[in-house]
Amino acid sequence: VQLQAFGGGLVQAGGSLRLSCAASERIFGINHMGWFRQVPGKEREFVAGISWNGGIVYSADSMKGRFTISRDNAKVAVYLQINGLKPEDTAVYYCAASTRSWGTRRQDDYDYWGQGTEVTVSS
Repeated sequence: VQLQAFGGGLVQAGGSLRLSCAASERIFGINHMGWFRQVPGKEREFVAGISWNGGIVYSADSMKGRFTISRDNAKVAVYLQINGLKPEDTAVYYCAASTRSWGTRRQDDYDYWGQGTEVTVSS
């Protein structure tokens, strides 16, 4: 099973991006999917997560307002809409899938990872 993240790129501050993540096949037992990001030299941080059945969303406090996660069960895909991009949003964004029955912000609780898509925000 592979997760493929795409949609990153170079964008000016204030702009928007929609990142997408698609699974190569239906992942049995997946209950949540999430987005993380990592700035070079820093630890990977949680951005937002969503339950696969019910669409309950949760996000890091610092990400609320500009980051919106959504999913498409039929396409086995999850999306991250980022508005009002800032230079500090520059990072590699990863999608991940978790079999845990509870929503989680811990990367150790995610079992499958995509390869990441790079977002660069110019000032």
